[in-house]
Amino acid sequence: MPQIKIYGNASFLARSRQVISDTIHACGIDALAFPLEKRFHRFIPLEPENFIYPSDRSEKYIIIEISMFEGRTVDAKKHLIRLLFSRLSEQAGIAANDVEITIAETSKHNWGVRGKVGDELELNGKIEV
Repeated sequence: MPQIKIYGNASFLARSRQVISDTIHACGIDALAFPLEKRFHRFIPLEPENFIYPSDRSEKYIIIEISMFEGRTVDAKKHLIRLLFSRLSEQAGIAANDVEITIAETSKHNWGVRGKVGDELELNGKIEV
C-alpha cells in the first residue's frame, strides 16, 4: 500500500496531524481505492530553520510525497491530487497554495512488504484504478 510522507512546520503539524492524516486517507480511498484499514503516514515535523520555502506560502505549508506501486491511471492520480487540494482546504484549512504533492510510482518487484517481494504479494486492494 502507498507510503505517504508529510513534511511541514513542526508546530502546525502538531496541531493538525490527525485531520491531515484523515483527509489524505479519505482522498486515497475515494480516488485510488486505498483499503480503509491500510494507512501508512509519516509526519516529518521541521523547525523553521530547517524548512525554507517561498514567502507566498504560510506556516501551514506542507509537502506530501506519495510512494506507491505503479498501475493507477493518469486520470485517477489527477483525481487524487485535485481531491487533496480541495479537501485539505475544506477540512484542514490549508489553502491550495500551501500544498505541494508528488507521486512516485515503482514496480512491485522493487518493494519489500510483509517478508515478501511486492510482486509476490496477495493484495487486498485494487491497483488498476
